[in-house]
Amino acid sequence: MPDPETSTPRFDSLAYTLARYREVKPRLACDPTARDDAEINAWMLMARAKLRELIGPMPEERVDLNPAYGEPTRKDGYRRRALSFATRPDLSAFGYLLIPDGAKAGTPAVLCVPGHGRGVDEIVGIDDEGKDRDHIDGYQHDFAVQCVRQGYVTLAIEPLGFGRRRDPAARASGAGRTSCQPAAGAALMLGETMIGWRTWDAMRALDLLASRPEVDPKRMAMMGISGGGTVTMYTAALDDRVKAAVLSGSFCTFKDSIFSLSHCIDNYVPDILTWFEAADLAGLIAPRGLFVENGKADRIFPQGGVDAAFAVAKGIYQGRGVPDQIDHASFDGGHQFDGTAAFRRLKGWL
Repeated sequence: MPDPETSTPRFDSLAYTLARYREVKPRLACDPTARDDAEINAWMLMARAKLRELIGPMPEERVDLNPAYGEPTRKDGYRRRALSFATRPDLSAFGYLLIPDGAKAGTPAVLCVPGHGRGVDEIVGIDDEGKDRDHIDGYQHDFAVQCVRQGYVTLAIEPLGFGRRRDPAARASGAGRTSCQPAAGAALMLGETMIGWRTWDAMRALDLLASRPEVDPKRMAMMGISGGGTVTMYTAALDDRVKAAVLSGSFCTFKDSIFSLSHCIDNYVPDILTWFEAADLAGLIAPRGLFVENGKADRIFPQGGVDAAFAVAKGIYQGRGVPDQIDHASFDGGHQFDGTAAFRRLKGWL
């Protein structure tokens, strides 16, 4: 007779969740065969409205940014300035503005969002002791520094819950400890989400970039890795000012990543699977540029799920008549930034 403590697969939580996934039919899945502009526009309006609803309400009014800048630090080929700016009545963001030497009015710009770790310092070349380093380090490979060295005005922002934007308990626990868990949980209790909070911060960062005299507001891109790639995807899906989005180590079917594997709570949006899969959010970015990169050995965003999500997204772009506006590169490595092919495509888009 079977042992009731060990023998039944009906005890398996993953098997149960995957069985539930097979029942899901997203109600606002993008139709890749749609050709009629009116039909496409109607879908985009409905989908964006639903996505905004799912990630939680955003402020109805934009508070004054009131940016405050630190003294510039001279670097090889660019200047770096710390800054803060208001995003909500009771909240400010922190970041660094990197301006290439000789930048003139009309320069394209990139908004960069880091993934989990120490925060924005990890992508602008600052080590865990607050000192400048002279070599690329960490899984994020200082990609904001790479952006400014490509000639882009670059704004790198600290996601809420990282670095300087943490709670006291996280600060007391070390540089790499985030406060995502309590803050994201609090957002859910308010009927909102951390993704919604971070997306609004990114939209306000775009406001700031667009106001800079060096920046061409019609040539602004976003780039992010891991959780920063997630913020980039949601922001680009909702804000047409993002002319091109680069998603590093983050684009995958929900099913094969955050639905089936252990992730930080800040990745989760209640009820999203009954409305969208990840590729449908890519459909909201079309016809603007979208580049996806992933490490072949990335266990957090598995290759099979990346390939499956990209195939659907590619079909959406083909259906919109812009197959050349989406691209993908897999590289040897794990959960890390590469950028080799991404920067080539970004140059064409900007």
